[in-house]
Amino acid sequence: MEKLRVSLAQINPTVGDLAGNTKKIIEYIQKAREQGADIVAFPEMAVTGYPPEDLLLKPGFIKDNLEALRAIQKETRGITAVVGFVDGEKEIYNAAAVLHDGELSAVYRKMYLPNYSVFDEERYFKRGREPLIISLNGIDIGISICEDIWYAEGPVMIEAMAGAEVIININASPFYHRKWKLREEMVASRAADNSAAIAYVNAVGGQDELVFDGHSMLFDRQGNIIARGRSFEEELITVDIGKGSGVRGQGPGDKTITTVRRIVLPEIDNKAAYPTLSAHVEVSPPSLIEEVYKALVLGTRDYMAKNGFKKAIIALSGGIDSALVAAIAVEAIGKENVTTAFLPSYYTSRESREDAERVAGNLGIKLLTIHIQDTFESYLNDLKEVFSGVNPDTTEENLQARTRGNIIMALSNKFGWLVLTTGNKSEMSVGYATLYGDMAGGFAVIKDVPKTMVYELCRYINSIKEREIIPETVLTKAPTAELKPNQTDQDTLPPYDVLDSILKGYIEENKGIEELASLGFQVEMVRKVIRMVDSSEYKRRQAAPGIKITPRALGKDWRMPITNRYESY
Repeated sequence: MEKLRVSLAQINPTVGDLAGNTKKIIEYIQKAREQGADIVAFPEMAVTGYPPEDLLLKPGFIKDNLEALRAIQKETRGITAVVGFVDGEKEIYNAAAVLHDGELSAVYRKMYLPNYSVFDEERYFKRGREPLIISLNGIDIGISICEDIWYAEGPVMIEAMAGAEVIININASPFYHRKWKLREEMVASRAADNSAAIAYVNAVGGQDELVFDGHSMLFDRQGNIIARGRSFEEELITVDIGKGSGVRGQGPGDKTITTVRRIVLPEIDNKAAYPTLSAHVEVSPPSLIEEVYKALVLGTRDYMAKNGFKKAIIALSGGIDSALVAAIAVEAIGKENVTTAFLPSYYTSRESREDAERVAGNLGIKLLTIHIQDTFESYLNDLKEVFSGVNPDTTEENLQARTRGNIIMALSNKFGWLVLTTGNKSEMSVGYATLYGDMAGGFAVIKDVPKTMVYELCRYINSIKEREIIPETVLTKAPTAELKPNQTDQDTLPPYDVLDSILKGYIEENKGIEELASLGFQVEMVRKVIRMVDSSEYKRRQAAPGIKITPRALGKDWRMPITNRYESY
């Protein structure tokens, strides 16, 4: 029986690193060749990394990407590779090159360009118009790219109707929690509806605010998963597909369909005999908290490594947010590369000091203690005359946070440490953060993590480490900024479980006041929260980038105007 050995190269490209990406692609081609693969598929825009954004407006970048593809082409002797790249010159396309035995045999151009959420492909690319089938080892294979497969009557259906037994779909699909489940359900449906096996390969790695989770997979023609890649790890998944495993139920399809381009690839004579591989599901999908934790670790590791940072500094307050960020940083880059700073004022409690010391000790990281009181008083003295006759308010509170921001940035400047900020999604949404204070820094690890999930992540870390990393005292005490006596977050904000539910409805689901009130929330509380969200956009625009883990993050997929007179409250 004729068979097709397919390898899915789940790799971590870096945007703009054409040389590095080329080297990695060639390495994985060699690995696939050594495993006897007939065809190896790489992620969407593997040559350039995804998304390259306005690099695509540089003609030199496009030319260099084509040169890189030619270098890859030379390394495909004895194998076929499907490689994502940018095609064209004046008009450019998100494309997949079919490289066969050292030759460029065909190019498929993405037909559906996403232009929502974090995507803006219509800004750069022209749409492809022609589905593609290649014939390899007597098996017809349809080629598609990412968004193409989400349309039930799109190119996947057309290629299957024209006789494709296998569909290869290459992706750079960004992560948010439980998105893998949505993908699996969709791909299973496409496979069953079209009676075609589907090989779905996805990128892995961090790129600015985005994380790609891998989770590549292969489904049989009945819609059953037969192989699944790991999440958040590079991997080569190799599976045998027998002739007929993807043949449509009513015959081999209609090969007279003229809208499909067909390419018959020459046989490769020097293929060695390899034993048949047994198809099986490699791993179980991660739990929600596990996948979020892994996304935060990978996103932090890649942001630092890809931007040339080796060490990080964190302002450790004794609270739960900074403890979580410190634990993630240690997992991402190693304890020897993480320094923390405890920056007490008059209002800093003994308990906070002790908790900060416990967290640092549990993680095995260095803790600097730098008192800010003298500096804070100097600010107050300098402003005494100007502030004369005006009662103290949040200005004086925020001066403490800004003093800490100055010090933490000075440490960053002096030693080259990247400042990891510690604000969570709940706080950033409503502006409960100090501009140029606790918001000062280079990367916001938990920017998209709701406060309630912060607690879940901390307990998860303790469970997987099988010891207390985040002390119970940190998990159980009332959150506070400690900028005035007896202060707690709930003096200003609703309880976090209530706040997070309202924010999820408003930000992620676009619900208005009436819809949220119908869920049982007090109208005035909903109105207050929405007002805080809407009025804080100017702050968020000045915040450090952070890792997207929810369906709608306060970053690339939240594009609200700063100047905005529309009142949704």
